[in-house]
Amino acid sequence: MGQNGLRNVLLAVVSVLIASMLFAVGFLTRVVVEPDHNDSTPASTSSAKTLETGDVDPSVLQDIIAILQQDFVDQSRVADPNLLYQGAIQGIFTQLNDPHSTYIDPKTYALSKDDFSGAFQGIGATVAKEGDYVVIVRPLADTPAARAGIQGGDRVLAVNGEDATGWSVEKAVLKIRGPKGSTVELKLQHADGSQQTYKLTRDDVLVASVDTRPPGGTLKDASGAEAGDIAYIRISSFTSRTPNELQTEIRNALNRNVKGFIIDVRGNPGGLLNETLQIADMFLDKGAMLTQVDKDGKEQRFDARAGTLTNLPIAIVQDEFSASGSEVLAAALQENGRATVVGSRSFGKGTVNHVRELKNGGAVYVSIARWLTPNRNQIEGAGVNPNILVTLTPDDIDQQRDIAVFRAIDALRNPTPQATR
Repeated sequence: MGQNGLRNVLLAVVSVLIASMLFAVGFLTRVVVEPDHNDSTPASTSSAKTLETGDVDPSVLQDIIAILQQDFVDQSRVADPNLLYQGAIQGIFTQLNDPHSTYIDPKTYALSKDDFSGAFQGIGATVAKEGDYVVIVRPLADTPAARAGIQGGDRVLAVNGEDATGWSVEKAVLKIRGPKGSTVELKLQHADGSQQTYKLTRDDVLVASVDTRPPGGTLKDASGAEAGDIAYIRISSFTSRTPNELQTEIRNALNRNVKGFIIDVRGNPGGLLNETLQIADMFLDKGAMLTQVDKDGKEQRFDARAGTLTNLPIAIVQDEFSASGSEVLAAALQENGRATVVGSRSFGKGTVNHVRELKNGGAVYVSIARWLTPNRNQIEGAGVNPNILVTLTPDDIDQQRDIAVFRAIDALRNPTPQATR
């Protein structure tokens, strides 16, 4: 898959704001970095412009639906007025031309109330939309999906015998997740084109956002020697538990007298803003971490507080799937001269999204501001450029060589000044 293909996959994820959803009872809307996610003020209580004389009368939509239900040749497509209303609502967001603003229907939103808690029931996999299909991005360790051998890149062809062609991420998640002990049958197509059907029993899924197991199980440098002098930490998302999880692992590593840290945010779609900034502040003693600019041009700057958890050198490893909060962290540490960023350019999701509940039980996610990095670079559409660009060759992929980690180890062992963006 080329870079455009990778970006299309992630764009589909951020477009619906349900990236990295677990197939669980309480799904995650984790790609959004929200400064005030818990503000659930109904939209009906917020100020809004009323229709002026001559504007479209909202009742016209009801008239149109009535006409369609009376006259349209394919009555199966207009039988459910709720679907027609949802289509009209989605048309409003299409008009905005903003992939980060969207409507979440009541059923889906009701299942999202435990966002970012990190504990769920389901099969344990993250998903995205690619073309006409939903694909598995990553099975989570020690979950039904991982134990069954499901792989990243597997395409979901059917769920419980129902053709999944054209399904949205929301629909796929609603069909696949369920309570512990219940079963679901998935027909998947692997990257080599072969197909396989899995019958999975849903289970509890504890989603630790911090993991110290390197790819392959042991951290090694380019020569194949173990790199015991370097601590490896992967952050898969920024949840309410992430700062405490990270602090624990950093202190454990410091007790081993390591010489530096690799923070791997590859595939990390983001998460909660406050927690992201708490993590950046662990490594910074002063300086700007982020500036937020709203629709009126008003700016809010977030500065690091005095004191750090560690002053050891840091290398951040990122890829095209690193978005939102992972970009905020990378830019904050990179532009403050605190970390070397290794890998490819990140996705470029630098929009603040706010949730507003609706009286029908649904919700609207609205883009309300943009982020600027400490050096006032815009993240949206631009991403974070690495200090050390890594391009994998077909041979690297075939041999499963983690070149980005090799370069990160080299950078920590032989630090040199790196030019930022």
